[in-house]
Order: sequence, then structure tokens, then C-alpha cells
Amino acid sequence: MEDLVERIERTILSYRLLEPEQGSIVAVSGGLDSMALLDLLYQLSQKYGWKLIVAHFNHRLRGVDSDKDEQLVAETAKQLGLPFVRGEADVRRQAARERISVEMAARQLRHAFLAQAAREQGVDRVALAHQADDQVETFFLRLLRGAGGEGLAGMRYRGPSPADRKIILIRPLLDIRRAELIAYARERGLRWREDRSNQDRYILRNKIRHELIPFLEQQFQPALHRVIRRVAELLGAESDCVGNLARRYLNEGRSDFESLHPAVQRRVIYEQLLRLTLEPAYDIVEELRLRPRRPVMIRAGLNVWRDETGRIHQQGVSMLRFYDDRVRLFLHGDHGQIDFGGLRIRWRIRRIRELRCLPPRRPGKEWFDADLVGTEVLLRHWQPGDRFQLIGMPTAAKLQDLFTNVKIPAQRRRELVLAARSDGQLFWVEGLRIGEIARLREETRRVLIWEWESRRSEDSKPPALTPSAESDHPA
Repeated sequence: MEDLVERIERTILSYRLLEPEQGSIVAVSGGLDSMALLDLLYQLSQKYGWKLIVAHFNHRLRGVDSDKDEQLVAETAKQLGLPFVRGEADVRRQAARERISVEMAARQLRHAFLAQAAREQGVDRVALAHQADDQVETFFLRLLRGAGGEGLAGMRYRGPSPADRKIILIRPLLDIRRAELIAYARERGLRWREDRSNQDRYILRNKIRHELIPFLEQQFQPALHRVIRRVAELLGAESDCVGNLARRYLNEGRSDFESLHPAVQRRVIYEQLLRLTLEPAYDIVEELRLRPRRPVMIRAGLNVWRDETGRIHQQGVSMLRFYDDRVRLFLHGDHGQIDFGGLRIRWRIRRIRELRCLPPRRPGKEWFDADLVGTEVLLRHWQPGDRFQLIGMPTAAKLQDLFTNVKIPAQRRRELVLAARSDGQLFWVEGLRIGEIARLREETRRVLIWEWESRRSEDSKPPALTPSAESDHPA
């Protein structure tokens, strides 16, 4: 596969990903892509004198399989005579603590480890194994989540680490297809490990990879990968242009915010939120853009607002305490129950063909698409910034506003139980109608029957304000 080695060499030289004699961390998971990347860089390092350090992060999500991944990477580094560094973390606990999805927590912890490893090794490069198929999957993943041009532009050949902007992430494989890497790895006799979770269709990226992309290629566009990569390139260039205009506006100290094009206005706010390490969600950006001097809650105790010049200001606020207790519910089997937050929740899963008809909605019982909910549910209470898309509504709204509309008292709101999918999206809120994301559809094949009854006494005290111990309950 000499041609592949030459292509990677041209990419590295064209985008100046690595200079001769430069050092770099190589992030290696043990999967096909990263093992191929390590081998390719190792071959070229003989010519350019690169100082490679192999880094592996153990997410501790797959038990013995995670340990075997680490063992393979460590053995390979030893065979190549390369330094090996490792890191690990309890990703599930971090996800629960930060109230984010497992995937997001894994990404944050992994990038933090890689940036730290780079600093400790005295290098400012981290090589990642993202390839062309990943790029297309990422495009659709972000499209379905409502990303703008910056997100749809996809991954770049080089860019700053989200954990440390002084560390540069490089992606030499971005124009290489997965099939090419498989052929290369087999010809070279490389060992790699398959992550069985890559076949789990409940994970959105996998569903895109195994169902959406093949369908679009077969039915609409055989050259889908080439077309999407071209679209991402165009969007990336346009996004860079808007970003440059926004940064120029901020650097020049101008005050004519209202005269800017809406795209530049959004980017001005987006850039400032990033600098403040705040999540630049679309709804937050729009509320700030359209309503000057109106505070927007970002998280507990923190509001932000913008002045007439478009500058963002932070503002601390005092508020009632929120309840942090939570529990993870696994929908294994076809039924189960759990007690949480003063409720007893019972659930059953039935195939649609087993149900002659769906009974009318009644208090204490709802029906969901089991496949849209998934196998992992997080039960918790209301937190600042929560948004919920009621059934039939086109977009999500602030949960606080929904509570206000139905006149739920402030203290009572904090006692209600919420249910979220593994990606963090709410599909059920006690006392409200169900969420749009998990409603029954014509294509529904399995139904989740969700029943609950209150075990709270009328004069019972509210739940404890201190966080409870984390626990995983198989139902």
C-alpha cells in the first residue's frame, strides 16, 4: 500500500501538520483507524525524524474489553519502540455529574487527557485517526442536531484542542475511506480490536452509518461521500469568512452591532460565549442576539446578557436550590420498576403487533416508542437551562417557561421527576405532556408503557438538597 503512505505524506506536507524532527502524541484506541494511523506515521517518521508518543485513554465503559484494547496498544507501542502513556476515568460517573451524555463526557475526558499528555511530553501536536467516513457521519449527525455552518463544516485537518487551544489536533486521514484502511491493515498484518458498540443501532452515529448513509447512496446519490465532503468544504470556507468578520468587529471595538448581517451577529455572540467557556447553543445565541439587556440563564447561579454593542456580560444570581439526586435506569428485559423522587415507576415493553389498540391517555400512564427512548434512561430533577419539546411543538422550550404556563409553583417544580435518554434529551416530565422525540409514530415497532404513582404524602418534606450517592439500577 505504498500509494496510501504517499497520500498521507502529501497531506501532512500540504497542510503542514508536522514539521521534520517535530514531536507528536498519537491517540490510539486500539481500533482499525488508529492502529493504521500509528503504523503510517511510524513508517514516515523514519524519513522525517518525527518523535511519536503513543497515548491511550481507557474509558472504562466496556469492562474487560476496554482493558484488552489498552493491552493491545501498549504491546504495539513496545514493539515499535515508542513511548506509551495512558489515562483512564469513570466516564459514566462524569456524565451523571455533569448532566451530559456518556458520549459527550467521554469526548471531554479524552481530550483533557490528550492535551495533558502533550504538555507533559513537551509537544504541541496530537494526531487523531478521524477519516473520510467519519467526516460524512459527523455531517449528518450535526445536521440532525441543527448545527450551523461552523458545525456542518466538519472536522479540519488541523485545529486547536477543545481542552487547550495551545495544543493542535491534526487529522492526516481525513481524505481516506475506511475500506482503504481495512485493505492497508490487512496487507500490513496489523492487529486491531473491534468495538462491539459500533454495531449498536440505538447510538445515533451508528444508525447514520449503517442505515441512513447506505439508503441515501442506494436511492439518491451514489457519490454521496464526495458530495458531502465538498459541501462541508464550502460551508467551512464560508464559516471561516463570517468568523473573521465577527472577530474583526470585536477586535476593533465597534458599536454598530444592529447594522451587522444576522450571520455576523450570531458569530459575534458565539465567539464570546466560547471565550467564556460557555456552551453557544443556538437558542441561547438567538435570545441574546434579539433581546439586548435581557438576562439568559446559562446554568445555576449564572446569567449572561448583551449590551447594545453586542458585548456579552456575565451576571451572578441567587436562586432556590436545585435537587441533584439522580439514578440511571436500564430498560433490560421486557418489564421492571424503580422508586425515585417520591414516585414508583413501572415500565413494560411490548411489540406493536402484540397490542390490539392503544388505550386513551390517562393520568399516571404514557406510551413511548421504545426504540427512540433507547435502553438507558436517566431519572433526575429539573436543572437550570433544561429545555423540553412537548409533543406537537416544532421546537424545544425552556422548561421553566412551560412550568410557568401551567402554573406549577417554584418549589414544586424542583420535586418533579424528569426522564432523559442517554444523549441527555428529555422525553418525559412529570405533570406535562410527553416529549416529541419519543412519541409513537407509524414506523414504531416496540412500545414502552410508562406508568407511575406518587408515594409522596401531602405533608412530606421536599427531597434532600444534598446530592445523593450515584447508583446504577438494572430494572
